[in-house]
Amino acid sequence: MALVYGSVQSSVVAEGLCFYPDASMVSKIFTVLAMVAGLVGYLYGPYWKVRRVPGPPTIPLVGHLPMMTKYGPGVFSVLAKQYGPIFRFHMGRQPLIIVADAELCKEVGIKKFKDIPNRSIPTPIAASPLHQKGLFFTRDSRWSTMRNTILSVYQPSHLANLVPSMQNCIESATENLHSSKQDVVFSNLSLKLATDVIGQAAFGVNFGLTTPQSINQSDEVSDFIDQHIYSTTQLKMDLSGSLSIILGLLVPILQEPFRQILKRIPGTMDWKIERTNKKLSGRLDEIVSNRMKDENRGSKDFLSLILSARESQNVATNVFTPDYISAITYEHLLAGSATTSFTLSSIVYLVSGHPEVEKKLVEEIDGFGPHNQVPTAYDLQHKFPYLDQASSDASFPCIFCKL
Repeated sequence: MALVYGSVQSSVVAEGLCFYPDASMVSKIFTVLAMVAGLVGYLYGPYWKVRRVPGPPTIPLVGHLPMMTKYGPGVFSVLAKQYGPIFRFHMGRQPLIIVADAELCKEVGIKKFKDIPNRSIPTPIAASPLHQKGLFFTRDSRWSTMRNTILSVYQPSHLANLVPSMQNCIESATENLHSSKQDVVFSNLSLKLATDVIGQAAFGVNFGLTTPQSINQSDEVSDFIDQHIYSTTQLKMDLSGSLSIILGLLVPILQEPFRQILKRIPGTMDWKIERTNKKLSGRLDEIVSNRMKDENRGSKDFLSLILSARESQNVATNVFTPDYISAITYEHLLAGSATTSFTLSSIVYLVSGHPEVEKKLVEEIDGFGPHNQVPTAYDLQHKFPYLDQASSDASFPCIFCKL
């Protein structure tokens, strides 16, 4: 005997209870299951590719971001001690492979660099189109062409020619230190020094950040530096960035739609970043345009070398378009100034805690020769072994116990 309720939504059979859902209910169930499977696949797809790399357990959506709140920048040292020199760290959904060993960094960054052409774009970079056209985030054949073209910039002979420019900046930065009556914030000093050196090397432009106070810096240069610093400091890979960056960390698919909306709303952080990057792009395009018109620009700085290669038709002009030239030149300033400044500050900080190391360093430097003797590139490479060891090990404080 069967009892039928309504249409054909269910049937009860005397021999046993049987339930037959209709087609619409089956469709809804499979739709929900598909959505759940899609969400799980979207969130854990990147993790699955690197699941064999050691690392702490991840939290859905936020990954390992809470660990940054707990430990701050020291989180990577903590994880390196626990998981070894290579480990996973998840910025929200996006996994990063951290290499916490100096020799392995050289292996990855130099010897294996060409084997990693298409890098994933970090969330903060995705919120800033200005930074996406540099060497690190271009892709496929354009990346290969860019890389092969700029290799000459990193030849020892070219880098050796930059030593006099570095020396001039160092002398300007330290000229009045002995007579200063105020405390010197070394991290600020090192950032200005690195920015001046790289400004000369990348753009052939003297920003004048390390010149004595009596020499006034032009408003144009000052405005450019202010914009550069603001744009750089907003590249935050944590939950203190703009709303679009936070969404990018948690649900990347929502980042670009929200960025397009928020950048049009005055007062939002996305709006401020967009305005700053437009000003920076305009200033960079102006520098590139003026250098293109300069027939006597020479080939001492990075920008001039790129333009000369482009004009000699050694590379395709559709690869090094003006916007890409601006971006790759700015990338040198962006990538070099902050990292160099941090390294210098770290060395001073770590050495200050080890008087015996400081004494050996000073003895080696003073033993080189008179104070007015300027070292050459060869001297820096071969006559300061202890200084080279100390600077190489600056990221690993425990090494100072062995120096």
